Amino acid sequence: MEQPLYFTSGGHKLFGWLHCSPGEASSSVGLVICKPFGFESMSSYLTVRAFAEAAAGLGIPSLRFDYLGTGDSEDLDPRADQIEAWSGDVVAAVNELRRRTGVKRVCLLGIRLGALLATLAASRCEGTCALIAVAPVISGRRYLRELRTFDLAASAPAHDGKPAEADSFEVSGFFLSAATVAALSKIDLMTQGVPPASDLLVVDRTDLPAARAWSDQATGAGIRTQYVAVPGFIEMAMRAPNLTVIPQAMVAAVRDWLAQLQGVESTRESAGSARHPDSNSDPACEELVLDGEPGAAPSERPVFVASETLLFAIVTAPRKGEPRRRGVILLNSGGDYHIGPRRMYVSLARRWASRGYVVLRMDLPGLGDSPTPSGRAGNDIFPPTAVSDIRAAIEFLRRQYGVREVTVGGVCSGAYHSFRAAVDGLPVNRILMVNPLNFFSEDGTDPAEVQAWEIVHKPADYRARLRSADTWRRVLTGNVNLWRVAKIYLHSPLMTLRMTMRNLARRLHIRVKNDLGWELEKVRARGVRLVFVFSRDDAGIKLLKSQSGLSDRRLDERYRIRIIDGADHNFTRSSARTTLEQILTEELLARHAWGGPSADLALQGGG
Repeated sequence: MEQPLYFTSGGHKLFGWLHCSPGEASSSVGLVICKPFGFESMSSYLTVRAFAEAAAGLGIPSLRFDYLGTGDSEDLDPRADQIEAWSGDVVAAVNELRRRTGVKRVCLLGIRLGALLATLAASRCEGTCALIAVAPVISGRRYLRELRTFDLAASAPAHDGKPAEADSFEVSGFFLSAATVAALSKIDLMTQGVPPASDLLVVDRTDLPAARAWSDQATGAGIRTQYVAVPGFIEMAMRAPNLTVIPQAMVAAVRDWLAQLQGVESTRESAGSARHPDSNSDPACEELVLDGEPGAAPSERPVFVASETLLFAIVTAPRKGEPRRRGVILLNSGGDYHIGPRRMYVSLARRWASRGYVVLRMDLPGLGDSPTPSGRAGNDIFPPTAVSDIRAAIEFLRRQYGVREVTVGGVCSGAYHSFRAAVDGLPVNRILMVNPLNFFSEDGTDPAEVQAWEIVHKPADYRARLRSADTWRRVLTGNVNLWRVAKIYLHSPLMTLRMTMRNLARRLHIRVKNDLGWELEKVRARGVRLVFVFSRDDAGIKLLKSQSGLSDRRLDERYRIRIIDGADHNFTRSSARTTLEQILTEELLARHAWGGPSADLALQGGG
């Protein structure tokens, strides 16, 4: 059983998930999971969930949660010391788990920075009995160097050339305040003293093991310590979320160790004192009120949308009494869960709710917190049921919130699904598409194969890089897949021929399969407002032109095309995201009649 919930930490609300066994058995020990920071947190999301499910399978209630300023939790003052705030959040999570389940003893499981936070918080947590550290950060100073190196490797400048608070920095789109950097610089677990726990499991990474000395130190201090180094860290935390793999060896090591710990704890005190949460509790009863009093301010709550599977979503609703009935559905960007790239969907939802919109951030099947359908692979960013799932979300907003005007949008794959929903005739008024990289996809297509956007974009990119010494160094060291490059060039003439034949068919008024130009016109004729937002030089722009057969002038005449300078495909930097959020807000609030019944509907309620 999984239950979404909110709980309080220092006067603010945190969002989390409580995992419990559906059976009658109860445990004397519970588990609190402390996630890593930044990019690693997004990539390892499914693994964190797997750890919680493994513990619940043993009968151990588990709580995973979002720190302040992350995920679905309340925002955090950007000047705050995140280490201090997040350590306090760990303490609050332990107290909440004990309150809801009645467990007397709690084990903390932390991944990377989460392991450091768990260790710091352990001495402040009543009833902490054990600690699991997965690829733990031992030295804060060394960790900061790693983050800066990672940022440089991503070819993104640390501050976008704009003034920033002294010693603060942004790494891969995630911010660390000056106070946080200062605090981290002083932390070294080797000099902090041993963690206040009777049992310790250290699950180190095999590629760069760094925790053996700390493990030995704990053993020497009398803590029952087990050290294992297992593969899977890179696949879990260093790949893009849609390419991550749950490290089954790590999950198994944690599950086996927890089973032993559970047996030890059960001999210390009666397990009968623990209780299960009410399985009939309604997640709609859990609510986060944003910046005001209940009823007078926007609010957020977890919901489930009934489609072919039960899909998880967060709804951000305007203040009670809002007369306009306008809704927005935001769809997963690649493998990111419902908070969107660098938590951008959370920011947009809260901004738009303050302007009177009901915003639903939904996980498609197999992504984030929505279950994977039977017989399907998880982490599939193009699930075949996406259009019917969007239809279910529209019906949910209409039924539960009386929404009459609907906007659907997303980044990358979210843009693709938004467009397909409009093509399939779903009752939508506006589509917000950010950097779409494809417009057609068939179930069963191998994502590892050469994609259309690569064929139209990469040849010119390759030619531009021929003069770079780094390019030739990568070729000579085998870091460039020359066979893939060759396949892209081999596909290029074939794609050019297809585009030529398709343009000829349009002039002869012959409709052919996968004709983007015809589909765009079909959607436009229904009065649906189509908005494209691209990063300058993003591959999707060339793909839109080539597959639609439309020139820049014709595209500008018929559709809204917005271009953002200084942004990469994922809008990694906060400055680029700020510009994107402003543009999307402008387009959402724009009240343009394009003709047709849906345009008339869009004018209801005013601006």
